[in-house]
Amino acid sequence: MTAAAVVVGGSRGIGLAVAELLTSRGMGVVVNGRDPDVVDAAVSHVGGRTIGVAGSPADPGTADALIASCIDEFGRIDALVNCAGTAEPAGSSILDVTSAQFRDLLDAHLGTVFETCRAAAPKMVAQGGGAIVNTSSFAFLGDYGGTGYPAGKGAVNALTLAIAAELKSRNVRANVVCPGAKTRLSTGPEYEAQIGELNRRGMLDDVSMQGALDAAPPKYAASTYAYLVSDGAKDVTGQIFVAAGGFVGRFDRPTPTIVAYRDHHDSPPWTVDELDGFVGHR
Repeated sequence: MTAAAVVVGGSRGIGLAVAELLTSRGMGVVVNGRDPDVVDAAVSHVGGRTIGVAGSPADPGTADALIASCIDEFGRIDALVNCAGTAEPAGSSILDVTSAQFRDLLDAHLGTVFETCRAAAPKMVAQGGGAIVNTSSFAFLGDYGGTGYPAGKGAVNALTLAIAAELKSRNVRANVVCPGAKTRLSTGPEYEAQIGELNRRGMLDDVSMQGALDAAPPKYAASTYAYLVSDGAKDVTGQIFVAAGGFVGRFDRPTPTIVAYRDHHDSPPWTVDELDGFVGHR
């Protein structure tokens, strides 16, 4: 029986490069994108045992259809790779974003990951295992500004770590990749102007700016996704990776640093002045 994967956002950019690589490694692949014509073109381009399912993966019906199509065609669902996303409008800020714009951005990132994981996870558990790889971004750190994009990506990280913890005993692993690659979302005068503005405002240092403007092709990020769904990564779960050009990295799990401590059983709460001494002058 052929190992099989669903690649959400697989009709363009990083997702297309992932679909190509997985197919070359012998997997059956379901390619998803919103535009049916682009999906058909991607399937023809990738070749091999590839089928296409068009539609918004944030829609529950489309998410269910993606997983069902994979099982119907290949007999199982071994991997779910989420690469879909949309850029935040250049210059978008908490000072001017609308509620509708914010909800749309969350839906494109967090909504897509939730719906596809919701559809895939029970099938993976039932068959005895599987791998989920979701896409986040350096933007979750806030260095690129914006609103719904960093919020959505940060939420993708948290949801993925929760899935990994919950399903580890069921042999389903879940990881995150923060890629850096030149795609249609990171190309063009408007994007370059936005990166330059962030540098001028001191939000991006010169090295980060250069990396954003001179990103490698998507295939340089694709191999990390392919590794994480392979048997070689069978013990790797609950981690956030970086795949940007020649750089592969991993974010350490956040742990709190104790600023001050007192036993609440025999001590009063900290005063504001005491906290200022501990926190405000460090």
